[in-house]
Amino acid sequence: MNGPSGPTIAPDILTRFARIVGDKYALTDPAAVEPYMIEQRGLYRGHSPLVLRPGTVAEVASILKLAAETATAIVPQGGNTGLVGGQVPLQGEILLSLTRLDRIRELDAGANTITCEAGTVLANAQAAAEQADRLFPLSLGAEGSCTIGGNLSTNAGGTGALAYGVARDLVLGLEVVLADGRIWHGLNKLKKDNTGYDLKDLFIGSEGTLGVITAAVLKLFPRPRTVETAFIGLSSPQAALDFFGLAQERAGSAVTGFEILPRIGLEFGLRHAPDSRDPLARPHPWYVLLELSSQARQGLRAVAEDLLAAAIERGCAADATIAANLAQAKSFWRLREELPEVQKPEGGSIKHDVSVPVSAIPAFIGEASAAVEAMIPGARLVPFGHLGDGNIHFNVSQPIGADKDEFLARWSEVNALVHGIVSKHKGSISAEHGIGVLKRDLLPGVKDAVALDLMRSLKRTLDPQNILNPGKVL
Repeated sequence: MNGPSGPTIAPDILTRFARIVGDKYALTDPAAVEPYMIEQRGLYRGHSPLVLRPGTVAEVASILKLAAETATAIVPQGGNTGLVGGQVPLQGEILLSLTRLDRIRELDAGANTITCEAGTVLANAQAAAEQADRLFPLSLGAEGSCTIGGNLSTNAGGTGALAYGVARDLVLGLEVVLADGRIWHGLNKLKKDNTGYDLKDLFIGSEGTLGVITAAVLKLFPRPRTVETAFIGLSSPQAALDFFGLAQERAGSAVTGFEILPRIGLEFGLRHAPDSRDPLARPHPWYVLLELSSQARQGLRAVAEDLLAAAIERGCAADATIAANLAQAKSFWRLREELPEVQKPEGGSIKHDVSVPVSAIPAFIGEASAAVEAMIPGARLVPFGHLGDGNIHFNVSQPIGADKDEFLARWSEVNALVHGIVSKHKGSISAEHGIGVLKRDLLPGVKDAVALDLMRSLKRTLDPQNILNPGKVL
């Protein structure tokens, strides 16, 4: 998908922008620019005359000051792992890559905070926390390449949201460059600060349309002393929900991960993921990946065993295994984390990133599955994700032998069907991936009119010239 071309940027203006970062970090060669123009799923291909790679916040501020002066549109980009087209310049805008702003400015173990620049790769923030015997719990499949700035601009969720919240919940303070080049110095480490509006929440989840996040103070947590990981076979999403209730009853806050996946998803992994194996002796229609964590050095294994025994006795689990070591635990997680990738060899996949109340998950999956199967006979349904927080990735793989392009041409039709069922259950059409371009035109149909008006008012106030990521979200 390509957007319409915007106004051509005059060569002398491009030269002025390039001078800010220097020739080495001002990319114009098509081969050098190309990797920044294609989003991960290949749905959007952008174009830009210039990619700027600033190395300091001052350079970012100078870029936006010049952009305001010349009314030049800018598209901020982190690790380019977004899934809704929000990070791609579709109208010939200048692309602003934040990947060189990758310093960890401070780690304060006493305050349980880490201050990272926007280009810090998520895995590097996790590793720095671990070296200090702390945990940064945001965890995503793309954590080896996604960046903190991108995580915050899309309010990323991930597998740790059940216990620790989404990206928004992990932020204490921000540093943001505004559309006119001013810098908001909001790197606050305080948990309590009632001196006016909490401005950081304006920018988290705004996908670079209100300002450019350049650094953040993030919350750390004590690193768990023991972790138990189990893979459970069960009969249905309702059984998974019943098991979730039992896990909360028996293990409480020790439940730090609760993921659901169908048998077909596991089979995709066994076919296409290297070194994968079925954790259980026989197949089951559905599976749960359970993680328990504790600060206690002993006793968690007994909690896990007691929980699984009770689940089997009550009939909400058919079989289960607990990882014997760290390597086996990682192999369980790989089966879940590689699900998006192992769908690719199976042909076209129409995606949905939705959330419904946790109690409605079985009904939603059942109704959406029946509706899609009726619309596209032979479609292979792969609903998976974060059952514990209500976020399901309701993916639909093409029928075996179908034409991929013809199948993907029905993307909007299938989305409308699934999103209608989401709405029936009072859910959201975007749980953790954002709006970008992919879902922008859907917002008026699902968002409260007053909320949309407030969002547009904020955009006009903070970006009156519409130069920050124009055409995204709104």
